Order: sequence, then C-alpha cells, then structure tokens
Amino acid sequence: MNELKKQIQEVFDGYKSAVFEKDAEAFLSHYTEDIHIFDLWEKWSYEGIDAWRGMVTGWFGSLGDEKVIVDFDDIQVNASDDIAIAHAYITYKALSVDGQELRSMNNRLTLALKRTKSGWKIFHQHSSAPIDGDTLKVMFKRA
Repeated sequence: MNELKKQIQEVFDGYKSAVFEKDAEAFLSHYTEDIHIFDLWEKWSYEGIDAWRGMVTGWFGSLGDEKVIVDFDDIQVNASDDIAIAHAYITYKALSVDGQELRSMNNRLTLALKRTKSGWKIFHQHSSAPIDGDTLKVMFKRA
C-alpha cells in the first residue's frame, strides 16, 4: 500500500474506532468545517460541521448501551498529493451489552478528502443503498 493510501486508510480506521467508542468529537475530527454530507437517513444533506455534529450526537446518543461495529469492504482510493476520492461498502452492526448482534445493515460510502495541515479530512461524504425496483424499498443487505 502506498503512503497516500495508507494515510486515507487511517481515516477509515479512525471512523471505525470513533463509532465504536461513540466519541462524537473523535468522529467529527475527520471532517472539514465546511463538510457537505449526502446521508442516507432523514435529510437530503447536512451542510457544515455544526449540522453534522447534531446528527452524529443524536445517533450516538440514541444507541444507549449498544455498541456499533463498523466494517469496510473493498476500499478503493484514488489520490493525488492534495485530493483523494475513496469508496467502499460499509457494514454497521449493533451489539447489545453482552455482545449479541441486534441488527446490521450495509451502505455504499464515497468520501472526498483533502489534505490539510492536520492531515486528511473529509469535505464531502455520500452514503447510499440501492432501491428494489419491484418493492421500492431500500436494500440494506448486500447480495
């Protein structure tokens, strides 16, 4: 793995760790102040770190004692010295206090990152899942 891809992988690793720890500030540290998010849930977009902070703290707060394990599959990175685009399949698994899987879902995730003085930061994020053409329901399980 080349050095640029290794640095981008660290963003994915930080994402996973922050979600598991439900550490909103650690999670948000991977984003720029002017982040623009196209999220899968509830809103068309979140513009700016404060809007994204509200969503993240609400999400982590809603988990109660549950933990969430994040797994990335098939991470692809295209990077230059200052800009990178990465995409992957992402799985979220909610676990009970005793480690039992409560639910899980898959999404597709695309990140646009830029190099800053403090490392690589996400300035745009897009998550999605396909829609079944017959039922018009979102498909949260990857076939």
